[in-house]
Amino acid sequence: MDFAKGLYQRFSALVHEMAKFGIIGLIAFVIDFGMLNLFLGVFGMGPLTSKVLATVISATFAYLGNRFWTFRHREQSGLGREYFLFFLLNGIALLFGLLTIGFTKYTLHLHDLLSINIANIVGVGLGTLFRYWSYKKWVFLEATDPIPTELPGVKQDR
Repeated sequence: MDFAKGLYQRFSALVHEMAKFGIIGLIAFVIDFGMLNLFLGVFGMGPLTSKVLATVISATFAYLGNRFWTFRHREQSGLGREYFLFFLLNGIALLFGLLTIGFTKYTLHLHDLLSINIANIVGVGLGTLFRYWSYKKWVFLEATDPIPTELPGVKQDR
């Protein structure tokens, strides 16, 4: 029992951060999925255009949720910088979705809504792995401690 408690204490911050990221991601996925189907089914747009528009809407929600809830404890390096990097990285992650949807429609010649939705789910899953890693690395940075100007207990000549 002590081993499990020790593991939890050691990884609790990561577990909480991943849980929050997952909740925001789940809501963003519902938005993405709903918007994709709205643009495809109701407005009759193409699958790739629909995916781009759905991603822009869901990514805007995800940025706000991740900045102000998931990673709020991390250093803020400026909303403009974060927002730009966030959408740049989401653009890269969007490629996973576009590739899976494009492959399904144009290579496999599967044009039905179910096939497009399955391709979207696969693309979102691959993109999510990339996004979690890249957000932590480049967008929502770890807080840094200031470098001490003097070492404790060491007298410095002036």
